[in-house]
Amino acid sequence: MSLLETRRARLRAARLYLVCPAGFGPHLEAALRGGVDVVQLRDKDLGDDELLAAAASFGAACRARDALFIINDRPDLALAAKADGVHVGQDDVPVPQAREIAGEERLVGLSTHTPAQVDAARVADYIGVGPVHATPTKPGRAAVGLELVVHAAAHAPVPFFAIGGVTNANLAAVTVAGATRVAVVRAITEAEDPETAAQEMRARLEQRVPAGTGGRDGAT
Repeated sequence: MSLLETRRARLRAARLYLVCPAGFGPHLEAALRGGVDVVQLRDKDLGDDELLAAAASFGAACRARDALFIINDRPDLALAAKADGVHVGQDDVPVPQAREIAGEERLVGLSTHTPAQVDAARVADYIGVGPVHATPTKPGRAAVGLELVVHAAAHAPVPFFAIGGVTNANLAAVTVAGATRVAVVRAITEAEDPETAAQEMRARLEQRVPAGTGGRDGAT
């Protein structure tokens, strides 16, 4: 099995994806202990050298817990940091170009906000579907609601993560809509106890989709 195939297999098994800035670094180990299995470093305020320094510690923490490590927007830095992959938006580098820059063995994730974008995402390794709810982490981006999650559950050509204002309080509705994986920011980064917050969310996801099953999306 190639390194890319191994990473894709780990992605299919993933349930809880954390997007966080470099400043969350001191709490990352706690979130990983709690059950986070994909971590994206997303920090628009840092220069390249600072991002690479943060990526070194983030990557080490993820490897120690067998979690996938993703860098936001920058396939060149994903390559330099030896990350597992890169995540891009609709207005960023196209997926094929991101894969060419980051290296063929790395995962490329893509944000999607409409049914057409979900349907067209076949060249990505996974997609983010949202924002399900309005969130300050995506200012100016209107919430898409649960309807897009329902669409992705039926039509996504690759594994998808529901994202955008997902919390332990509203997770049940998201999973009923068909999501078997979620990506979160504030639900863990702003929690008083990141480990417990991650544990609770992970447990609820696994109640919905027992470990070892593919779910109802592109992961099967």
